[in-house]
Amino acid sequence: MIPLSDYLIVSAILFAIGTAGVFLRRNLITILLSVEIMLNAVNLTFVAFGRYLGSVDGQIIVFFVMTVAAAEAAVGLAIVIALFRHRESLNPEAFTALKW
Repeated sequence: MIPLSDYLIVSAILFAIGTAGVFLRRNLITILLSVEIMLNAVNLTFVAFGRYLGSVDGQIIVFFVMTVAAAEAAVGLAIVIALFRHRESLNPEAFTALKW
């Protein structure tokens, strides 16, 4: 049986990769994917703790989080597509003005 610490280490590495992607990349789609990687790292932590404690609560939470994440990804991608059509760029620095 794999110990809990191994799951938490993998989760921390995934979260660090996602955080680095958010702060270092200059493409909106890559930033959106990095946020999804961070969300999956948290989901892995929920499942690991649920398995460690012997309950299905972690898996139930992950089910709801994945449902919300699918909606978030669809809305986020729609916003990115609308921004690209308007500005012809996916660089986040091009969207600093608050007016359309």
